Formats: sequence, C-alpha cells, structure tokens
Amino acid sequence: MRMNDLSKNLENAVASGDLLASSRENIINHLAGSTNPVAAAAVEELVNSAEWAELNDRFYKTLAFGTGGLRGRTIGKVVTAAEQGAGGPNDRPEHPCVGSATMNFYNVGRAIRGMVAYVKKHFAAEGIERKPIFAFAQDTRHFSDDFAEFCAKICNDLGCDAYLFDGPRATPQLSFLIRELRLDAGVVLTASHNPSHDNGFKAYFDLGSQLIEPHATGVINEVDAITSEAYDALAESEQGKLTIVGADSDRSYMDKLKTTLLRPDLLEGGGTKVVFANIHGTGGHVSVPMLKELGFDAITVPEQDVQDGRFPTVASPNPENAAALQMGVDLAEKENAEIVIGTDPDCDRMGAVVRDEDGKMQLITGNQIGSLMAWYRVKTMFDIGVLNDSNRGHAVLIKTFVTSPLQNRIAEKAGINVVDTLTGFKYIAEKLQKYEEGIPADKIDGDYRDLSEEQSRALRLEYSRFFVFGGEESYGYLGADFVRDKDGNMATVMFAEIAAYAKSVGKSVAGLLDDVYREFGYHLEVNKSVVMEGAEGAAQIASLNQSYSTNPPTEFAGVKVVNVRDFSTETYEDAEGDAIPNAGMLIVDMADGNSFAVRPSGTEPKIKYYLFGNDAPSDDLEASKSQVAAGLDELWGAIEADMNERMA
Repeated sequence: MRMNDLSKNLENAVASGDLLASSRENIINHLAGSTNPVAAAAVEELVNSAEWAELNDRFYKTLAFGTGGLRGRTIGKVVTAAEQGAGGPNDRPEHPCVGSATMNFYNVGRAIRGMVAYVKKHFAAEGIERKPIFAFAQDTRHFSDDFAEFCAKICNDLGCDAYLFDGPRATPQLSFLIRELRLDAGVVLTASHNPSHDNGFKAYFDLGSQLIEPHATGVINEVDAITSEAYDALAESEQGKLTIVGADSDRSYMDKLKTTLLRPDLLEGGGTKVVFANIHGTGGHVSVPMLKELGFDAITVPEQDVQDGRFPTVASPNPENAAALQMGVDLAEKENAEIVIGTDPDCDRMGAVVRDEDGKMQLITGNQIGSLMAWYRVKTMFDIGVLNDSNRGHAVLIKTFVTSPLQNRIAEKAGINVVDTLTGFKYIAEKLQKYEEGIPADKIDGDYRDLSEEQSRALRLEYSRFFVFGGEESYGYLGADFVRDKDGNMATVMFAEIAAYAKSVGKSVAGLLDDVYREFGYHLEVNKSVVMEGAEGAAQIASLNQSYSTNPPTEFAGVKVVNVRDFSTETYEDAEGDAIPNAGMLIVDMADGNSFAVRPSGTEPKIKYYLFGNDAPSDDLEASKSQVAAGLDELWGAIEADMNERMA
C-alpha cells in the first residue's frame, strides 16, 4: 500500500470515529522513522482487516520512557502474518509487535541510544575521558535475549563497552554487577511479573539502582529526541568491546548473599525442607544452589524449572497468586516440606506458602512476608548484639507508604527509625546511597563497595544509618545494601531462615506471624486492582485518578474521612526531612482507624487500591481477625460504589 493510500485510509477511519487522531499521527511518524519492512507490512494488514481497536492499542501513544524505563506488549492481541513470519522459540512470533506504544526493536533501540547519549554527556560534564561501560541482563520472556543482544551491539557500535550475561539472570544480579564492577549503567530486559505477552526495559545507573533524578529526566529527554531507528555506527577502531559474564559473577553474588543469614547455627544438624517454584524464570539459577549451600533441604517443581516465556504451567507468573504456587504446594504436601517459595520471572519478587499450626498450607501476603522479615531481623539483630541501646538510633527500616503499618509498629517499639517512601524500590535505594554518603570519607579505607558487611555496618551504625530491612507490599524485599533493588534471591534466603527459626522453637511460620499480631495488634491489608486496558483504559484510569484530587471523598459507608493526603498536589517530607516527589497517589484516613490508598500502577494497565485495617493487641486474635476483615469488606464495597459513580 502506498503511503498516500494508507494516509487516506487512516484519515477516513479517524473521520468515522474508528481510529484515534493520535493513533493516525503515531502510525505515520512510526513508519517514517522505521527501517524495518515488517512495520509497514503489519500496519497494512491491520488497516486492510479494519482492526482499528488493535491499531489504537498499538499506536494511541508513543511508549514513554519513564523513570524506570519501558514496559508494554511485545506480542499483540492480533498477530499479523508479517509479525508471525517463520515463528520463533516457544511458539512466539518471529518478530515483536509493531507499534509506537509496544515493546519492539524500534522502541528498545531508541531507549538504549538515549541512555548512551546521556551517559556520554554526563561523562563530558564530569570530565571523564574513557568509554562508558554498560551491562545487560535478561529474563526468560519472549524476545528478552534478542533485545539484550541488540542493546549490547548498539552500545558497542556507539563506542561503549558492554557486559552481557551468558543466559537469563535475576534483575538484582544486574544491580550487584554494576556495583561490583563499577559500571556506568545497565538494563534488564524484563516485564517482571506481567503477563507473557509483555516485555520491558528496566534502566539502571552507576550506583546500581534504577534511574533517579537528575539522571532520569536527562535520559528521558535524550530518548524523546530520537525519532528514527536508523543510526550510524562509529568506525571499528572507536567501537566498544563485548564481555560475556557468567559463573564468576554468580559466585561473587552468592558469597554476598550468604552474609544476609543472621543465625547460621539454625541450620546445624539438618535444614528446613523448602520447595522452590521457579515459575519458568530466573530464580532457580541462584536461589536453589544457594539454599543447598546454606544447608536447607531444597527441592524444586520440575515442570516449572523449564525456562519458558509462555509460562505454560500458570495463568500468571506472579508469586502473589495462589494458583502460581499450587504445583509447589502439591509437591510440599507430597514431600512434607515446611514452606513453598516462588519467584517471578526476573526474580525480584518472592511469594510464599507456609504451614499453619494445624499443618495446613496457607498462602501469606507480601505484607505478611515483609512484616515477618522485619520482625525477625530487628529481633535477631538485638539478640546477637548487632543492635543495642547505644546504637539503635542509627538503625532504620524503610518501607513504602502502601506497605503494612505493622512494620512501623515493629520499628517504633524497637526504638529504631522508620522511613516511608513512594512506591518503587528506587526510592529505597536513594536512601541507601544517602546513608553510604553519610559516612565521613576519611573513615573509609578505599571504596565503600570493597568493605565487608561487618565493616560497612560498623561505620553506618557510628556515623550514619544502618539499613536493617526494606520492602514493599508487592512482594519486594531487601536485607542488605550491596544490592540496590528488591531481590528475590536474597528474600528466599531471609525467609528460609525464618522457617528454620520457627522450627527451632517448635512453631510454624504462620504461628510466628500470629505471635507478632498478639504483640503488635492484628493488621490486615487488602489490595484491589481494576484493570483498564488499551487506549480507552488509559484515559479512564487518568480520569478516575484525577477525580480523587478534584473531588476528594468525604465519607464511606457512613464513616467520615478525617484526612486526605494528595501526593499529586501537596508537598510532603519524609521522617528524615527529605522532600517526597509528587506522585499520582491519594491516601485517605477514616474516623474508625481504617485507611486506604489509591494510585495508578506504574507498570500495568490498572488502578490500584490498598486497604488497611487494624485492631489493638488482644489475646482473642480470632475475634480481631473477624472484626477487621468485616470492616475492610464494608469499606471496599463503599469504595467500589464511589468508583463506579466517578466513572459514570
């Protein structure tokens, strides 16, 4: 189809209301900047088939490079013959889906070229005269390995050295590699726990954390300035070199993970039996050998050990879903294992199923896992003398605003600091860097990253703040600062230790959690999501979220709203006096002590609600559980009714 004919067909579709005007503009611009013949063929197929909804979903916007990178569909709802081609591994199409709003080589190329341009400008401003060095990792998703190799080649072509893992690796291992080798930036090709049709580009800078300001805006500006996938490679003598990394890097990372175990004595005489569910991702590469080295009796779900981007044994590769861990539960019942641990495809999130006091398997939430970790690590650090009355004021627990306030109670009772951040581990990582920089330079012999955990801990406890634990409700946890992102491998080690401790005191893990509730009061968190996909869904989410700012709620189910914190319009500071960036989040506090937060997901087409309820400490725990659950059920019913009115 000639461009004039295509343009006319698109104009007619816009006039008839079938195609968004923004989609038409983005189609024209995308094809003008594309060097891939599949792009024109795919668009022509969709136009000839009048697949206007599919075209809108693919082209209603340009996939924005946010502060975390990119995420979107890499396989369309409708797969064209041009995209299917000869087919690829694991039944995927040969080519990723064409679109300005999708994950394909066009957008991935723009993203890495923008990062390269920014890093070079940053070097020039800092007077650094050497080649920038990037690192790339990938999970097991469709096209992840293709995208990672593609990014490494572009870096080399543009005069940057690149490290590339020899196979799929966990996201936190890239963070560790950047810090260990003092690299300048890195990318993981992953969409975390999203559905199999998605992929993403997760960007990191030289501290091993995801992009923060001013680098985030700098990279975004460079990416936005690129409108074509064509680029000129430098002369061969000026290009960078590629280095493949593998087993040696794994070993360094695993040795560091060992230091997160607080009481190795718990493993003497035989370890806890653990079932590990890899869910077709990267977690088994390190977590399973790590557990075995530490003395745990670790067995795996064979069907889920297979690295397959279709995630064929689950509807969703998300370890917060009971169904994703069911095969692990079945194996645990057969083998009489104490716990089941599962990680998502890029192994930055970890979920768990544990036995209760009656021996029945019970799925526990991300808030409950994090609260158990916070309680155990705070308690044990006092027990073994790491923390004491003289240094507790230098210890800190970090969590997000939408993570259980039970963790605030645990920290406050122990007399250690607690800081709430916005959602996103980059904000926790930003705090870790602040604490590292808080140590006087003359007290560090060499580079901070060369210090042992004991050395760095001693310095932070004396001169700055020592990070005890950090986490977010969405199954992300961290117990040390040598990684600057949530770490499913580290979480696996920490949680397995809790199971070993429970066994040593004759309790189940669920029994330990009930003890925590009896001490600090029962806390219940209920998370709800409303999915709104595509162009229409994005508009609905934006409109609904904006309505909470322009028309804040005043009561729900007859209970008055006593406070509304609107992070999109108001300015707040955290517990350390640092400014909190504006974000599209609202937190509503109710007169009965319940509260909820609402925010659009930053990675999925949904708006998320977080409900919080609690009761005072009580020996009648079952009564507290029933009362709090009933209150949150009523609150959600009222929120849902209000939401429907706002969308009407």
